[in-house]
Amino acid sequence: MKTKNLLKHTAMFVCAMLFATLTYAQDKPSPRDSVSAKIGEATITINYGSPSVKGRKIWGELVPYDKVWRTGANEATTFTTDKDIMVEGKKLAAGTYGFFAIPTTGSWTIIFNKTAKQWGAFKYNESQDELRVTVKPIKSAMNERLVYKINSKGFTLSWDKVTVPVKIK
Repeated sequence: MKTKNLLKHTAMFVCAMLFATLTYAQDKPSPRDSVSAKIGEATITINYGSPSVKGRKIWGELVPYDKVWRTGANEATTFTTDKDIMVEGKKLAAGTYGFFAIPTTGSWTIIFNKTAKQWGAFKYNESQDELRVTVKPIKSAMNERLVYKINSKGFTLSWDKVTVPVKIK
């Protein structure tokens, strides 16, 4: 009888833990998201954590100016291309990269780093940068969540009232 009760309670505990884990995974504050599309012959995939504004001041506070930012939340954003491409007129070899940026009020430095898998930008190492380009942010409609979009001319990062276009050929 004790064995049956122990098994019953163990099964109930396992079910409760599984339910709690699944519920938490669906209610993450910055869920992982991904976008993938073709630009010319190359397939581009961007995988990122998508934080919300939640009434916070984003640019210059939550995301400081003049410092490396992981361009998302939690794990560093990754950028993958299956073919060599031209980013803002500069060659980027096929591969998977950590995708970072250094935002300022007037321009952003976009960074493709050889170390793709890392947590945030805490161990970011500039000597591992494969490519850096400079782009101009533009004002946009409000985006509560950070979102990336890929189109035939490149991709955009949009969050709060800022969109950052990056040209790809």
